[in-house]
Amino acid sequence: MFNAEKVRKDCVQWIKDFFEENGKGCNAVVGISGGKDSSIVAALCVEALGKDRVIGVLMPNGEQADIDMAKLLVNHLGIKHYIINIKDAVEGLKKNIPFELSNQSVVNLPPRIRMSTLYAVAQSHNGRVANTCNLSEDWVGYSTRYGDSVGDFSPCSHLTVQEMKQIGRLLGLPDVLIDKVPIDGLSGKTDEDNLGFTYAELDRYIREGVITDSEKKAKIDRLHKINQFKLKLMPSFKPEL
Repeated sequence: MFNAEKVRKDCVQWIKDFFEENGKGCNAVVGISGGKDSSIVAALCVEALGKDRVIGVLMPNGEQADIDMAKLLVNHLGIKHYIINIKDAVEGLKKNIPFELSNQSVVNLPPRIRMSTLYAVAQSHNGRVANTCNLSEDWVGYSTRYGDSVGDFSPCSHLTVQEMKQIGRLLGLPDVLIDKVPIDGLSGKTDEDNLGFTYAELDRYIREGVITDSEKKAKIDRLHKINQFKLKLMPSFKPEL
């Protein structure tokens, strides 16, 4: 059985220990999307460090339909925040690349610019960047390499979506943030529509090894296998000297 209260307390202590060892007195910088993951990570950081040491960064790409959810989160936590629109950076880079970008390059460009933005904020505010990924997304590679998949510390990358929701409720976050259906922000489809299975199905398979649909099992296994490289250190050649 998942003991959400124990995991919450242990995670808060882990964040405290990380900052004690890797930036005593530094701030936590969190990209705030308006979804559950960034909301929960920000709330954990507030509990660990206090609201005065947590900075939220909202990064719409032009118009963001659900930006009110991101504003709700930073106001609920009472944390300092910046709204930095990345549209000019995205469009400027696309305009100056002398060839037509592939569709996947266009999809991955905003997350990578957002991560550059977070590090610019962090380096100007004595900060450490929080990674906001969870285990379920990482399991099937539902993140952008060198975009939302990176950071300086990762409080929730070993927690499934269902486990994250339990912790979010213990943290007293508004239900609308915890239960908000993740949407990719590009096609208007939900994450689950894009993946072809639900997070509940994925989480049960991860934790219990149980899934009733053989086609979904095969798809999860394939995605997990082909995306392993995202979770590993960059390969490096070691010469024999």
